Amino acid sequence: MTAETGIGCDQNPVLFSKLARFLLLFCSSSIFLGLSSSRILAEDADTLEQLQRYSQEGRKNTSLTQVTSVSQLSDVYPTDWAFQALQSLVERFGCIAGYPDGTFRGNRSLTRYEFASGLNACLERINELLNAAVEGSLTENEFIALQRLQNEFAAELSLLRGQITDLEERTEVLVTRQFSTTTKLTGEAIFAVTQAFGDDIAFQGTEENRNQVVFQNRVRLNFNTSFTGQDLLLTRLQMGNAQLFDLGFTRQGTQTFNFRGDTESKVELERLYYQFPINNQLQLTLAAKGVTWDDFVPTVNPYLDNFDGGNGSLSTFGQRNPIYRIGAGRGMGLHYRFNEQFLNGIFGSTSVSVGYLSANAGDASQGNGLFNGDYATLAQITVTPRDNLQFALTYNHAYSTPGNFGFDNGLRNGLVVDRNRGNIDGNAINGVTGSGIANSILGLSEGINSGGIASGVVSNSYGLQASWRINRKIVLSGWGGYTDARVINIGDGQIWNFAVTLALPDLFKEGSLGGIVVGREPYLNDIDAPDELTFEFPNDQSWHLEAFYRYPVNDKISITPGIIFITNPNQDSHNDNILIGTLRTTFSF
Repeated sequence: MTAETGIGCDQNPVLFSKLARFLLLFCSSSIFLGLSSSRILAEDADTLEQLQRYSQEGRKNTSLTQVTSVSQLSDVYPTDWAFQALQSLVERFGCIAGYPDGTFRGNRSLTRYEFASGLNACLERINELLNAAVEGSLTENEFIALQRLQNEFAAELSLLRGQITDLEERTEVLVTRQFSTTTKLTGEAIFAVTQAFGDDIAFQGTEENRNQVVFQNRVRLNFNTSFTGQDLLLTRLQMGNAQLFDLGFTRQGTQTFNFRGDTESKVELERLYYQFPINNQLQLTLAAKGVTWDDFVPTVNPYLDNFDGGNGSLSTFGQRNPIYRIGAGRGMGLHYRFNEQFLNGIFGSTSVSVGYLSANAGDASQGNGLFNGDYATLAQITVTPRDNLQFALTYNHAYSTPGNFGFDNGLRNGLVVDRNRGNIDGNAINGVTGSGIANSILGLSEGINSGGIASGVVSNSYGLQASWRINRKIVLSGWGGYTDARVINIGDGQIWNFAVTLALPDLFKEGSLGGIVVGREPYLNDIDAPDELTFEFPNDQSWHLEAFYRYPVNDKISITPGIIFITNPNQDSHNDNILIGTLRTTFSF
């Protein structure tokens, strides 16, 4: 220090380091601020003048009012001694690094509180070094400079530390009250007023249906948990009262919120899976409950496919190719992205998805389990030759136990046959899309035309999907699908489906979505089986026509009016057409 202290710093650096640590802490506690300014050594007249100006700022009174606003205080300029002293400390101890290259480029004026913030950061850094007993961490001149700076910016440092203490206390409260440090809760609530018009959707004695106006709801709560920042553990709870319409022997026109929305208002675990990256190109999905193919496979129908949620198409058919609805449940999936040089990049971004899902993997009884019950395997290659163009080829192989075949997301809600009366409970038919004739393969898989004896089905399905973003506000997509369904020991059925979809994002308003779907839901085109087990089934063209408009009230609420029109339901021109009108309100949070 100086001759006044009587301490030879150069001769005893360890003693000086300990003393400097004590005095620095003493200064930080603001006790040192009461010492006489005569102990501060001035290097020149300009320095004394600057110090005097700093010491008076913020404490002067005018004839009108006291100066209290930061904007009214004089700044600290790069030419000032205090600025240069702090800059020297920053460069030596690296206590401020505001640029990507880790350098401090302080060549602009600062307010006194900005300056105090930087000074406080340096004080904390130097205190860390002194606590670690780093030799030579602070020279005598640097100690003197810190002493001066703390004295002259005492008020600002005191206020800053008070704010930091308050912030720490508030942060501690938030930490103790937060739900989880790893889990984020998102949710969706659907309120829907809807009605279906159309009668006499019949098949072997099914009674005509009469539907009323209903007010249905469905709520989903998603717990999105991440342990590394790159993985995802999804736990979905669901509840609602949304029942299917009584449309007899068909599942055409089924809407996303009512095919599995009726839980009798009880909360149930609807979906559970864990996704994580093996490396930069490979992602693994472990499916524990209710997982469907679209959870890890691209479906190539942007905007309209919303995971059967409340912001895409109204119908399940409008969401994606029904090939993705064969099989679901528990199992595993892999999604691999090739690098940009794959096949010299002629196909652009390319990925391959494969998976195995079992609908009754949790059932340990004979004939069930992970490998013995209903299962499905899927493989898909997706290519994106241009940023606005994407194609996918899909193959699905599945086995369904007797009575369980259908485009039903693996729900396995087999058709119920009353053998005593010979009637069919149409509400228990398989499928969430498509005609009843297709989902039951003319009733053969359900035992309707074979003496009440249901049969297992082995199916091989093929799909082609494409999407073209014409411009920012027009997206044209479509698909075609074919399923060869073999009813074991009986015969083979050929099932087709296809559609064209049009998405119009930001139509009339930012965040809105207009949508049109035109196509044919899964229908049985032909069957090869013994004559005594079949009959001349109807194969009239049954079209699905859908239009909707999602209007965003705000970022969290949207209202979607829309209609679904089904011609010749269940492939039969004798059936009345079906018209479904819906007003859907979706709350996202």
